[in-house]
Amino acid sequence: MINKLVVANLKHRPVRTLLSVLAIGVEVTMMLTLVGLSEGMLEDSARRARGVGADIIVRAPGTSLMSLSSASMPQKLMDFFAGQPHVALAAGTVVHPIGGVNTVTGIDLDEFNRISGGFKYISGGPFRRPDDIIVDDFYAVQNKLSVGSTVNLMNRNWRVCGIVEPGKLARIVIPRATLQDLAGATGKLSQIFLKLDTPAHTNQVIAALKEKLPDYQMYSIEELTSLYSVSNVPGLSAFIGVIIGLSIVVGFLVVFLSMYTAVLERTREVGILKALGASPGYVLGIVFRETVLLALAGSLLGIVLTYGSRWLIMTLVPASLTQKIVPAWWPIAGAIAVFGALIGAMYPAWKAARQDAIEALSYE
Repeated sequence: MINKLVVANLKHRPVRTLLSVLAIGVEVTMMLTLVGLSEGMLEDSARRARGVGADIIVRAPGTSLMSLSSASMPQKLMDFFAGQPHVALAAGTVVHPIGGVNTVTGIDLDEFNRISGGFKYISGGPFRRPDDIIVDDFYAVQNKLSVGSTVNLMNRNWRVCGIVEPGKLARIVIPRATLQDLAGATGKLSQIFLKLDTPAHTNQVIAALKEKLPDYQMYSIEELTSLYSVSNVPGLSAFIGVIIGLSIVVGFLVVFLSMYTAVLERTREVGILKALGASPGYVLGIVFRETVLLALAGSLLGIVLTYGSRWLIMTLVPASLTQKIVPAWWPIAGAIAVFGALIGAMYPAWKAARQDAIEALSYE
């Protein structure tokens, strides 16, 4: 009986009910989209690192895998690594930021082809001139580029010579020597990739190299990709926590306003229920059940909207952002939405439960 009353109350005011569900849905979408972007971009970075085909990555002393760093390793180290036991190939790259989360990577195309098997070209082909640039399909779609298009990066015009399938190293690559000159890092590298004669020797080679170059950062590709997680990115967990906190506040305010208004509008109804013998707990139960129903409906809507946000991101900015659908977070986001909604409903429910039946019946 009480459930039928709850549903009838919500149906009686469809506009406010729909707006409340939509607001809670946006709250859930905000949480799931942020988590999806965090995990999606980290997973995409790990996938592109694996696409290089190397077994070990080497970076300069004091650098972090989770942040951009200048080219500071001498390029002559390439010869040193290439001469080590079990090292079959070595390839060095230069990474330079170009704004936001985007970077451009300088490569020696012959080195890269040997270590990775080369790019898979959708159109165009490799570098022919120092001002040639290769972009992946996502970057080309986002920026409406085709082979022969001109791109302005680092205050310089570049000609798109090739568009390739995504998943290897970077979205934008240019000749390494050109980027070294532009960045003022002639003869310097940001990182070196090593391919071994067999991956089984990875730990052995890393141990031997660390004895000779103890200050350098060396990781297996498997270890590298395992580090691409939310907990390993400085500040990201705190940022997600702040967004979740804001989401709870949004849920609280939306439900508080909705339920408080509903309680005022139903003052006479509450008076009738209490006159018929309804206890304060019964009235509280009605308000809280309405709140939970709104929160659950909003959570389901939020999950559906997350697919919409993912579609928009992959359609409009596929090269800048990557969103992943994270089902493991659905119950977490739903629980947070319900929690925030119940907090918002506490005062309206308390007010309704404490109404005097005679005063409520005389309310106009």
